[in-house]
Amino acid sequence: MFVTRRAFVGVGAAVGVSYLAARGVTRLAGAPLRASAQSAGRDARLASVDGRLDVDLVASEDWVDLAEGRAKLWSFNGQVPGPLLEAAAGDEVRIRLTNHLDESTNLHFHGLHVPPAGTADNIFLEVPPGEVASYAFRIPEHHPAGLFWLHPHLHGSVARQVSLGLAAPLVIRGALDAVPDVAAAREHVLVLQDFALDRSGRPIDPGMGALMGGREGTLVTVSGQTQPRYAIEQDGLLRLRLLNASASRFYRLSLEGHAMHIIATDGGSLATPQQVDELLLAPGERRDVLILGSRAGGVYRLMNLPYNRGSAGMMGGPLGTRPPFASVGYEGRAASPRQVPQALGEVERLPAARARRAFVLSETMGMVPGRGMGIRFLINGHEFDHARIDDRVRLGDIEEWEYINNTDMDHPMHVHTNPFQRVGVDGQPEPAWLDGIVVPARRRERIRIRFTDFVGATVQHCHILDHEDLGMMSTMQVEG
Repeated sequence: MFVTRRAFVGVGAAVGVSYLAARGVTRLAGAPLRASAQSAGRDARLASVDGRLDVDLVASEDWVDLAEGRAKLWSFNGQVPGPLLEAAAGDEVRIRLTNHLDESTNLHFHGLHVPPAGTADNIFLEVPPGEVASYAFRIPEHHPAGLFWLHPHLHGSVARQVSLGLAAPLVIRGALDAVPDVAAAREHVLVLQDFALDRSGRPIDPGMGALMGGREGTLVTVSGQTQPRYAIEQDGLLRLRLLNASASRFYRLSLEGHAMHIIATDGGSLATPQQVDELLLAPGERRDVLILGSRAGGVYRLMNLPYNRGSAGMMGGPLGTRPPFASVGYEGRAASPRQVPQALGEVERLPAARARRAFVLSETMGMVPGRGMGIRFLINGHEFDHARIDDRVRLGDIEEWEYINNTDMDHPMHVHTNPFQRVGVDGQPEPAWLDGIVVPARRRERIRIRFTDFVGATVQHCHILDHEDLGMMSTMQVEG
């Protein structure tokens, strides 16, 4: 059963002590499965059959296997992260969500270009405790391939529910996967999450300061593990599909001894790979990278370098995790040498915008439920209100938006339903589709966005999820 939370919608860290010194059967669509970050070839996954992805997800509080111990977390189907789902453009998706939590929840299909209303990506729906709700929609035929994900999006509860483990990756297959060298690469989905746990494996309350800056936990996991190793062949390719499913933490990644070649961003493939020595991944963002096995052998550390997103200076929060949290190790030699492909496909650049808007990101003091006085976060001077439309846009229009960050913290802004392109210093959109952009403290960023296919109420918000819960979200109505 769904409950609609908006009357006007017609259609529907405090630093914790590591628990590593402390000392579930997953059932989905009738089959017990558990994804492993170190499985051979592609990770264990639940794929669509005959054009239909039919899935049962159960949200519950469980003792789950995590890293080298057990933790009392919130999970989908008894595992953290949730099961890896896979579909293709044109597929029908049916997901039955059973809520065994003691509070309401729902689902957001992060990054998918699907309807924002009805039983699709409708974040205004609420699934009460003990109820079962059915999500149903079709992925458009022209939907790009890429890595997306599912997580709760019930305003006021998002940061807590995500930080306790409710996240599941979703892969959409397409043209990028058919590029010969990409298809030949060993592939893994890496779900990056952090947790604040005591020695018994129970969550630690984040405290007021962590809420203001955005909570971070001291235990960083990669698909539920600490320091997993991924095999690469000499002269072979390794494809790492990276998802930042943390509530607030930024990951600044670097693989020693190797360049990373970005082949896909949030919204799909790049035209040509982009070689980088390090990669910043804000909450909610995804990147696909290829790594070429150019060394004779050995094990190389995947590092999370320090990054100051602003809250550390204000709130005393951690800057990042210095120890390696994963590694890449050589095993054997590729049967035939591989190269990073030079061409991946065409990427359209959006033409000139018909309208411009500015969104000022700011903060004020106000009441934080259950905590007392604290910082509230605003877009254009307003906190989020379920019953208010902040902006109206026209289906088919292209707009240019400027984000103006008047705070001392970075804000990674995420837009639902329609992807966008960042506008560079030359005033032209960059050839990469995104659904999130980091607006650094006291800086500005511009994007260009086109509203296609779907009408209805959708949102944009800061993906430091405590900031969203504390008001930094606005609603736009896409009108036909």
